[in-house]
Amino acid sequence: MATYEVLHQDSSSAARGGLLATAHGNIETPVFMPVGTAGAVKGITPRQLKETGAGIILANTYHMMLRPGVETVEKLGGLHGLMAWDRPILTDSGGYQVFSLSRLAKIDDDGVEFASHVDGARIYLNAEIATEIQNRLGADIIMCFDQCTTFGVDPAQLEKAVERSILWAQRCKQAHANCGQLLFGIIQGGTNLEMRTYCATELVKMDFDGYALGGLSVGEAHDDMIRTVTHTAQLLPEDKPRYLMGVGTPKDIIAAVRAGVDMFDCVLPTRNGRNAFAFTGNGPVRLRNSVHTNDTDPIEAGCECYCCRNFSRGTLRHFFNSGEMLGPILVSLHNLTFYQRLMGRAREALKNNKFDEWSKRIDY
Repeated sequence: MATYEVLHQDSSSAARGGLLATAHGNIETPVFMPVGTAGAVKGITPRQLKETGAGIILANTYHMMLRPGVETVEKLGGLHGLMAWDRPILTDSGGYQVFSLSRLAKIDDDGVEFASHVDGARIYLNAEIATEIQNRLGADIIMCFDQCTTFGVDPAQLEKAVERSILWAQRCKQAHANCGQLLFGIIQGGTNLEMRTYCATELVKMDFDGYALGGLSVGEAHDDMIRTVTHTAQLLPEDKPRYLMGVGTPKDIIAAVRAGVDMFDCVLPTRNGRNAFAFTGNGPVRLRNSVHTNDTDPIEAGCECYCCRNFSRGTLRHFFNSGEMLGPILVSLHNLTFYQRLMGRAREALKNNKFDEWSKRIDY
């Protein structure tokens, strides 16, 4: 079987369902990947993650590099051993974190010198180093090193970031030394369609195993993001997976699936869960609201997650108000289950050629 195979194509949109082969198993798409920034999805055990329906998770190269360090990860059995996860793992390159979390000292075409957000130590990272670290961490899918930009950046700076991302992608491909890993290129360009076209065209020439859309969900309006995603996705090969990085809300994700995107990750299910914000098919539930004080209903009727089967809204509100750590864990479990159920329903709708009708009802 090819690395990626399209199995179902929606007749009314660019949405598709497929199968992505990796060293640790096949992944049905469209798929949502929970984020395990420091080697764990916050507060959630691997067994619980599997019970939510997760088939692939994401870890962060930047954070693994700084703490505990790539040598330690190797000694602990690579990422799969450290995370006690026997299914596929994806690592990002660290590019986004370098530009969003660190105090930059120097950036040029060679790479980036920056101050660690942990202890202020000076660290150098470039395409070759980022690729070598990911090769050693052992994830199934790794990402090219790229330059991210802020929303509304000056056009000249945007163009320079795109040029660097293309240059670094070529160097990542040359440095990639683990044939058991898939390497994805990252398309940058903000919401500038001309820049997106240029970046996508150049990366497709390099023939990566998959292609990611980076630099979105950073402040642009929903319609601008989807316009950019729709434009860019149609430039990419049909037989390669497409990954929209860091997105997002259920509405964002389903709109991007309509545009032909296959893979997603976002911290929202767990970050919002830790803040008493629950996703449901009828819109969000804010569990600190006093209306839930004596509420005996689950977060969502019919949800089969551990939280909804055992705890009421009133109980959860008490946990949050009393600082009990079980509250954030339970709502995170619910949110992760909700996202996996959403993607499962999207895949089922695609199999039955009912995606167009089903997706129009997603507005939360």
